[in-house]
Order: sequence, then C-alpha cells, then structure tokens
Amino acid sequence: MDSGVFEEPKPGSDSSESGSTVQAPKPALRTKSTPKKALTDEEIFAGIDKIVTRDDPGKKYTLNGKGFASGATGTVCKETELATGRTVAIKRMELSVQPKKELLLTEIEVMRGLNHPNIINYIESYLVGGELWVIMEYLDGGVLTTVVSETILAESQIAGITKKCVDALQFLHSKKVIHRDIKSDNVLLGLNGDVKLIDFGFCAQTTDARKTVVGTPYWMAPEIISRKLYSFKVDIWSLGIMIIEMIDGEPPYLSETPIRALYLIASNGKPTVKEKDRLSPELESFLDACLEVEVDDRATASELMEHPFLQKAEDLASLRQNILAARESEGGQ
Repeated sequence: MDSGVFEEPKPGSDSSESGSTVQAPKPALRTKSTPKKALTDEEIFAGIDKIVTRDDPGKKYTLNGKGFASGATGTVCKETELATGRTVAIKRMELSVQPKKELLLTEIEVMRGLNHPNIINYIESYLVGGELWVIMEYLDGGVLTTVVSETILAESQIAGITKKCVDALQFLHSKKVIHRDIKSDNVLLGLNGDVKLIDFGFCAQTTDARKTVVGTPYWMAPEIISRKLYSFKVDIWSLGIMIIEMIDGEPPYLSETPIRALYLIASNGKPTVKEKDRLSPELESFLDACLEVEVDDRATASELMEHPFLQKAEDLASLRQNILAARESEGGQ
C-alpha cells in the first residue's frame, strides 16, 4: 500500500517502471571566456617606464616642436637625429588625457619586436614630463588616405601598394600578430615609393582567436561585428575594404553613421564597388578572395601573395606624382 510519501531519486539516477536505474547524462557546460583584466594606470606607467630610454632626448634630437600631423592621441613632429642627420618622426602624447593608455603600451611593446621593410621602424621612446615621446622613422609622403581621396591610382599602383601591405601582413601573421585596424589612414607613403603599415595600438599578439570588438567601423570584418571568434583573417577583410578605397576614393558606407555602417556590413556581406568599370578580372578575383564572408573561404596573406593580381605591381616611384598632386589639390581647397 502506497504510504503517499515521495522518495526523491538519488542524484544521477533515473527510476523507470521496470525498477531499473539509468545513469543520466551530464549536461554540457557552456564555454565562457575569461575577460582580460584591464591594467591599472600604475601598471601601465610601470610597463612604459621599463621600455623608455633614460636620457635627455635633447641630446640626440633637434626639438623644434613643429607638428606636421595631429590626431586623437597626440602630435607628430619632424625632427633630426643630431649624430647622423637623419630625419625622424617624434610622436608626442600627453598621458593624462589619453582615454586608453593601455593601447600606447601595446603599440610600443609590439613595434619593438617587429623589423620589416613594410612596417614603420620604431627607434626608441622617452618619458618627458607628463608626455610619452615615441621616436620612429620618418616617411615624407604622408598617409595613403590623402592620395586615394585626391587622385586616381592606376591599377598597377594599387597592385604595388597592396603587394607591400600583404607582405607586411604575412610577416605580422607569422609572428602571431593581428593588426586589427588596416585602413588607408594607417599606411604611410614615401616619395621614393616606400609603403609602410603604422599604428599598432589595436593589435593583438596571440595564438588564439579573439572576440573583442576593436577597429574602425567601415573597415571592420563581419565576424568582429557579430562578436564571433576571429583571428588573422580580419586583417584580410580590412585590406579588401582598403583596396575599394583605392578604387572609389573612400570605403563603402562612408556616408552612413558608424552604427548604420556596421549593420550594413553584417547584413549585406561583401560590399560593392562604385567604379566597377575599373575592375579587371584579376582585381575582381583578388577582392573576392579578401571579402569572402565565410572566414574559412577567405584567403590568407600567404595565399594572396601568390595571386595573379599582385603580378601587376609596378615600381612605386610613380607615387611621387600622386603624392605631390594630392598635396596641391588639398592645399587649394
């Protein structure tokens, strides 16, 4: 006779009508990533203090303080190394007003370990009062953005610039570094045809895929926007957007707000080129390889180096004329 008392089954077992006991399967646990702990200001200053040169920069460089470029993080001045006479760029950043000081430390730490002809050469850094001074090689052609927005590049020039950028990315990726902010603003030109990647504040030095949303919206890969795990191929997508810049003079969706642009990138996938008549079969194929939404199908930097489009690359000494024309056009506006 049933006493009416309910006896709770033992944990991990299941009672059936036959009286047999079945072991219940353990539920699958959701994998969670552990957020990286943000560095405190004290830790950041300690890290910078270990890197900087402990000397007076005035003993090595002219300090005229005439800025030729400025941005959100600081001013860049053109100076001369006294012992050699070579021109250098000194980026001066007031630490107290930097919203993300950790990016400055990241940039210096990564640049110190990189040596490649298509990556800007870090020389040294100093703490001067409340400012961080980063000394780098100087390129006299300015950023690629000015050239693409003011002049029309020939396909052979686009191929030449792209080839040097892909070569730099292949090197970075071999060192387990993701740049995460490839765009024309972060490509410096020389009047002699040099092409160099700059700005490593957003880069990640890792062997693992990432999930942090960083970069500039119009160049951002779909997998970053969708907060999926990502790795080195986000740089390849951004490279494809930069090539569209070189064709159209601006990236897709530039007339849209950043939030709207992110939505369109995530919704539409591969963007279209306005000036489609400028696409040769090789250039179109190269863009397709860069702007493949499915990450597994997107090309690697090593694969792109073998692409027929890069065989069209010309000696970039011709860029001098574009740079000078862009400066004249910009100055006349």
